[in-house]
Amino acid sequence: MSSQGNPGPAQAGTQGRVHREIDPAQAAVEAKLVENVVASFAGCSDPRLKELMVALVEHLHAFIREVRLTEQEWRAAIDFLTRAGHITDDVRQEFILLSDTLGASMQTINVNNAAYKDATEATVFGPFFVEDSPRVELGGDVAFGAPGEPCWVEGTVTDTEGNPLAGARIEVWEADETGLYDVQYDGAKRSARGHLFSAEDGGYRFWALTPTPYPIPDDGPVGQMLAAVGRSPLRASHLHFMVGHENGRTLVTHIFPEGDPIGWNDSVFGVKESLIKKFERQPAGTPTPDGRVIDGTWSTVRFDIVLAPPGI
Repeated sequence: MSSQGNPGPAQAGTQGRVHREIDPAQAAVEAKLVENVVASFAGCSDPRLKELMVALVEHLHAFIREVRLTEQEWRAAIDFLTRAGHITDDVRQEFILLSDTLGASMQTINVNNAAYKDATEATVFGPFFVEDSPRVELGGDVAFGAPGEPCWVEGTVTDTEGNPLAGARIEVWEADETGLYDVQYDGAKRSARGHLFSAEDGGYRFWALTPTPYPIPDDGPVGQMLAAVGRSPLRASHLHFMVGHENGRTLVTHIFPEGDPIGWNDSVFGVKESLIKKFERQPAGTPTPDGRVIDGTWSTVRFDIVLAPPGI
């Protein structure tokens, strides 16, 4: 167990639920409506779309019936979603935040990234990835002037048989020490993000920033929801990776510093035991791996990446 205190798997149950007796005649009326809505998809020619719509209707109606949802509550939900749409733009995606904070993003990732041998585990993508990150050479600095403590990151990219994967594209991005991503400052500026390619032996190395905790954007409806239910908007400290290679399944993941103060209380449920890494702080004056001169402390971390086979 890590120093972040993993509470263990969540236990399914009915804690907090209220049992309500429903008149059989009323229950029959409600059940008939579900049948009618499900039957309305009978003519759907796309089997997968039909499966999705039927399951959605059945689960949605089951929720409405279980909690005895009021019309006022339903209108409040519609208003919440409307406000989430209004605040969403090219930089901010409130619906991704909503999906993340309800654990839906993480569960979808679990479903679609089946465990395979010792392949590195995936976690949430997050709302701040951009396509046009600058390229850096091996040993380069992706901080591009963003404030924060320098961090030397190194490791290898291999397949599950231990074979090095040369030329793997490694995208990295993170928040600076103030808790903001570059796109939250200026849509045209690029800092604390970049991409590089693994060497012939699968190795990679670069300078980044030592990750620090930060809140997800909480000035919108998702932030209001978290406040209403007594949850923190803080994310555990992390560094994002997206790694792709023709001989491996594309991996989207983070690494998290051991002993992080947020840890398992991560607001988007992204922490996994295998992704907690030891970021070792180096005293001021400690020689760096590449001879860079740093005025102050810096840290180092190793992250060996193992890609599952394509199609797994």
